[in-house]
Amino acid sequence: MSYEPPKPPQGLPTDVIDILDDYTPELLRHVAKYTEELAEYREREVRLAEDEENEEVEERPEDLPDDVPSKATVTIKEINDNRYYYWQWREGDKIRSKYKGPVDSND
Repeated sequence: MSYEPPKPPQGLPTDVIDILDDYTPELLRHVAKYTEELAEYREREVRLAEDEENEEVEERPEDLPDDVPSKATVTIKEINDNRYYYWQWREGDKIRSKYKGPVDSND
């Protein structure tokens, strides 16, 4: 611990330095706690705003089974000259499928 007063960080406005120089150690500790919490709050707000911008809101289809992830898409497979809908999604390196139903000939 130095016997010299600490040097303020570069970029800290002079008026803030002057105000803090008049504070008691107890009040400085309160200010330090508040500024740390304020910084965390503002960083969290920025992260949430960025997440919100990057997040595409996708509604879960009503007919999507509980064991099928919302990222699944519907594909059509032809088996023995019959066409069927399947939910399909990727799990790691594997592609998973789940039967959805027959393709209506009117579609």
